[in-house]
Amino acid sequence: MKNTTSLYKALNERILVLDGAMGTMLQRYKFSEEDYRGERFINWEHPLKGNNDLLSLTQPQAIEEVHRKYLEAGADIIETNTFSGTTIAMADYHMEDLVYDLNYESAKIARKVCDEFTTKNPEKPRFVAGSIGPTNKTASLSPDVNDPGFRAITFDELRIAYKQQSEALLDGGSDILLVETVFDTLNAKAALFAIDEIQEERNIKIPIMVSGTITDASGRTLSGQTAEAFLISVSHLNLLSVGFNCALGAEQLTPYLETLSNNSDFYISAYPNAGLPNAFGQYDESPEFMAEQIREYAEKGLINIIGGCCGTTPPHIKAIADLVKDYLPRKISVKS
Repeated sequence: MKNTTSLYKALNERILVLDGAMGTMLQRYKFSEEDYRGERFINWEHPLKGNNDLLSLTQPQAIEEVHRKYLEAGADIIETNTFSGTTIAMADYHMEDLVYDLNYESAKIARKVCDEFTTKNPEKPRFVAGSIGPTNKTASLSPDVNDPGFRAITFDELRIAYKQQSEALLDGGSDILLVETVFDTLNAKAALFAIDEIQEERNIKIPIMVSGTITDASGRTLSGQTAEAFLISVSHLNLLSVGFNCALGAEQLTPYLETLSNNSDFYISAYPNAGLPNAFGQYDESPEFMAEQIREYAEKGLINIIGGCCGTTPPHIKAIADLVKDYLPRKISVKS
């Protein structure tokens, strides 16, 4: 992986900034069913509106524009538009056969824009994180309350799906693979198993970020793990970073980041939502307010990578980037 050395160098020098919410930005375009279809899928037999990953094929200029806005705001790492880019999630749209194409093209778009910015300012290299979402199935829990032993998906089905997605993300130019919004650690372990297979087969070392999600005030993931249990469950691989995203606002996330920071030799990442959603599902936290919440992370030396999840926009990322530039990254034992 050609950019790995510069990635570790940057991580040791400063807190790196991850981008904000792709979905929040895409909502502003108010794309219609026809926009989602574009020319290529004009006669597709099933509704496609809401398939944001598909926009990498049908509205690539919009995806490029969102990436560019986040990079202009100060992001060091941008995520590919592939949160639902597995055969499992794409089954909702009957688009399983397009998964390789979707991930490859998404990574290529992000790579192109990152390279533009790195060329302009080589002192601030930009990196592409291939986004690997949790899928809409869970390997640990039954979707049927009357049959607790039932599983809608197997570990091996997840492994195969994640492997296909990961290979396409790497082929398209991703520097990092980001297994994110983990609500079921067994799903994440399937993704990590798949990525490890690729490392062996290609004889490469892939920087892997793992980011879980604490679903409520109990401080547990959906499948019931505490922050410490989650960390232990994923620590068998030599990860680039471990952290949390989504579900909670910045302030609520602090104690769980402290747990990770105190117990891990990996870099620590965080990208919370812009507060908690209001009654209409909207996120009200202003960029300035969110940045102030994140100041505590920086002052306590908890983080190496910081960004935003649901409800965050380029102004949020700019406020965060402006804040963390004055703080040192969390110190860990030196990684090669």
